Amino acid sequence: MTHILVVGSLNMDLVVPVPRLAREGETLAGGDLALIPGGKGANQACAAAKLGGHAAMIGQVGSDVFGTKLIEGLRAAGADTSGIGISEGATGTAFIAVLPSGENSILISPGANGKLMPELALDRMANAESGDFLLCQLEVPLVTVEAVLVYARRNGIVTILDPAPAQPLTRELLSSVDWLTPNQTEAELLLSAPDGSVRTFAEARDAALRLREWGPRGVIVKLGELGCYVSSPEADQAVEGFSVTAVDTTAAGDTFNGALAVALAEGKPILEAAKFADAAGAISVTRAGAQSSIPSRDEVEEFLRRSTARPDRARA
Repeated sequence: MTHILVVGSLNMDLVVPVPRLAREGETLAGGDLALIPGGKGANQACAAAKLGGHAAMIGQVGSDVFGTKLIEGLRAAGADTSGIGISEGATGTAFIAVLPSGENSILISPGANGKLMPELALDRMANAESGDFLLCQLEVPLVTVEAVLVYARRNGIVTILDPAPAQPLTRELLSSVDWLTPNQTEAELLLSAPDGSVRTFAEARDAALRLREWGPRGVIVKLGELGCYVSSPEADQAVEGFSVTAVDTTAAGDTFNGALAVALAEGKPILEAAKFADAAGAISVTRAGAQSSIPSRDEVEEFLRRSTARPDRARA
C-alpha cells in the first residue's frame, strides 16, 4: 500500500462573493458568508483521499472550533488525521473574495500553521517508507518544508512540491523535489521572469526546462483551462485541458496536486497522471468553495470518459 503524506496547512475559509474587489478605504457589500474547510495542505489531502489515495495529513490546528471542524472534515473524506496536532490559540484562516468570473482574492492568517516546526513534522513522518509520496506546499514555515523534503529524498520517498503561495525558493530546496508543479505566476516568480511571460505551451516548456536546471527531476507547469506542460525524463509534452464554466477557482491547483499524487502512486505514466489531474481540477472550478468543490473518483473517471467521447469539448 503506497501512502500519500501531505505536510502543510489547514485553514477555515471565510468566503464572500463580491461584484469586484474593494478599493483602499472602501466598504463594499458582498453576498452571504460561507465557512468552508480549506488550507492548501488540507485541500490536497482531501483531494487525494476522495480520489482513492491512502492520504495522511500532517499539520497543526488551533484549540478552537475551526480546528475541530477541519479535522472532522478530513476524517469524513477518508484521510488519516492522526498527524494533525493541536496548539493553543487560533486555527489558520483564509478570507476569500470570489468574483463573478470565479477568480478570487485571498488573505491568509496563518494561526497554528506557523507552529508546525521541523521536529513536529519529521516525528509524524517516522512510519513513512520508501516508495511513499510526500506532497508539500508553502503555507507552513519554509524551514519545515525544506526539512521534510530533504528527509523524504534521503529515504526514497517521492516528493511533490506545489510552490504556492508564490515565493522565491533556493536551489538547495528544489534539489530535493521530484515533481515541481507551479502555475504560470509561480513559475514566473521562481525564474524572476516578467509578469505574463508564461502563458502558452511553448513558454511553459521553456520555463519548465529552466526550472529543471535548479534541481527538480520533473516540472509540470499548470496553465489553467489551457492544460499543463510536462517536462521530465519520461515526457516533454503539453497536456490539453478542458473547457468548463468556472464558478470558483479556489482549490483548483490543490485538487490537481492531490489527483496527480494519487495517479502517480497508482503507477500511472506521467502524461496519464497529468490528464487525470487536469480533469479533477477542471471539475473543481465548476463548484464553489475549497474542499466542497473536490470531485470523487467516479466523477473524474466519468468526466474523462465523456471528454474522450467528445474531444472537441468537455463540460463538468
